[in-house]
Amino acid sequence: MEFTPALQPATLLKRYKRFLADVYLPDGEIVTIHCANTGAMTGCATPGDTVWYSVSSSTTRKYPYSWELTQTADNQWIAINTLRANQVAEELFAQNTVPALAGFTRWRREVAFGDEKSRVDFVLYNEHGEECFLEVKSVTLREGEQGYFPDTVTLRGQKHLRELMSVVKQGKRALLFFAVLHTGIRQVSAAKHLDPVYAQLLQDALAMGVEVVAYSAQITPQRLRLVDPIPFIE
Repeated sequence: MEFTPALQPATLLKRYKRFLADVYLPDGEIVTIHCANTGAMTGCATPGDTVWYSVSSSTTRKYPYSWELTQTADNQWIAINTLRANQVAEELFAQNTVPALAGFTRWRREVAFGDEKSRVDFVLYNEHGEECFLEVKSVTLREGEQGYFPDTVTLRGQKHLRELMSVVKQGKRALLFFAVLHTGIRQVSAAKHLDPVYAQLLQDALAMGVEVVAYSAQITPQRLRLVDPIPFIE
């Protein structure tokens, strides 16, 4: 995806109330911007880091600036707007270059499914009408070159894993797709040290036949896209 209009830089002062952050603009003005990320954002919101934000043309928004990227002190790039994960994943599916999804050329978004009344991010279809239920997760937590999901306890993520397992029980395909939106991450694992229940559910899901795919991202102030598969380490 292209960032249009172009993103603008600022310096992070602090993030607070989950959805808000204060930043310094280049001219020294302090403004409040919206943060579309409910996670812990560990390592993604260090005061002094460079924030890249988009500007909405809406006249009704209280906070027209939206935090899109973080550029860290060691020049790593992180896409912190979790809404972007599904968008770049969908662009990747349109290229039909993901081996695990070869032949799946049609899809629907936000489809209701499961006993726990969930919505799966995508249901993909091949020419034979076969379905693949796919859930996208954004990965930004990094320790060294190791990425982890989740970055805090996620009851919603636990529910999604149970629902994907129920899909497999019905004889259909289910796939967990990790969109790795941190340029310093080279492999992904479940964060058992942060959410052991999620990690165990993921082990159960793998044993049952839920597939896992992870792709790294190319991130610049001009564009964001998923480019290369990286290992998922159990």
